[in-house]
Amino acid sequence: MKITLKDLLNIDLEKTVSIITRFIREYVYASNADGVVVGVSGGVDSSVALVLAVKALGPEKVHGLIMPDSETTPKQDIEDAEYILRKFNVKYDIIWINNIYDSYSENLPFFDNNHNLACGNLRARIRMSILYYYANLHNYLVLGASDRSEILIGYFTKYGDGAVDLLPLGCLYKTQVRYLATHLDIPRHIAYKPSSPRLWPDHMAEEELGLKYEEIDLILYGLFDKNMTPEEVAKATGIDIAKVYRVIRMHRKTRHKRSLPPIPQLPNVGKPVKEI
Repeated sequence: MKITLKDLLNIDLEKTVSIITRFIREYVYASNADGVVVGVSGGVDSSVALVLAVKALGPEKVHGLIMPDSETTPKQDIEDAEYILRKFNVKYDIIWINNIYDSYSENLPFFDNNHNLACGNLRARIRMSILYYYANLHNYLVLGASDRSEILIGYFTKYGDGAVDLLPLGCLYKTQVRYLATHLDIPRHIAYKPSSPRLWPDHMAEEELGLKYEEIDLILYGLFDKNMTPEEVAKATGIDIAKVYRVIRMHRKTRHKRSLPPIPQLPNVGKPVKEI
């Protein structure tokens, strides 16, 4: 058995749009929310998430926030984000986060501007704080843009871009999101723009991961959708077994990101909380 990208892209695009837009609409209404706010970066995930939200709720119930940092955000990303928001008639604000970020560096005695991971995650958490502040003001939900690939390998910031109210793209791999983007009339230069969270200067996702998303997606598809062993995935995809195990390590190492913090259990109290 062989697995190729054609297998991943063998999805009914219209049905996919219908299912996801219904999911957004029903979740927002069930939450008694008045709409959603979306952080728009100019990349494919946030663009697709925005367009699906508009299709589900109408542009009047969607608000976009562009939150660039002059140290890390290219001008092209801002222009692409504005283009998508204007194209789909969504009102938006641009909030430069430089001053907020700098306030941390000025007030924390242990601040280390050379620590890319810590500083990058701080930027992501600043953005999510702004999104939730806006959401609280307007009785909105924060609609996230992480896809299935990012969720399964833990490629998101805990309590940053991972802190959202709903994840409509969590059922689609990155390559599928790109495919859906062109169907939604999102320009190809945005749909196939190299992925980057832009958490530090020149930050590129595939460079940090050491793998292309086409490889990651095929591996994840084999492991999670086809229930194959690592050896079977390597044989079916033609991808080196070392890369398969690398993806498995990413998944296992980031397990804590996909679950609530652990709670100890006492004999007569402290049982797992059940909804009533």
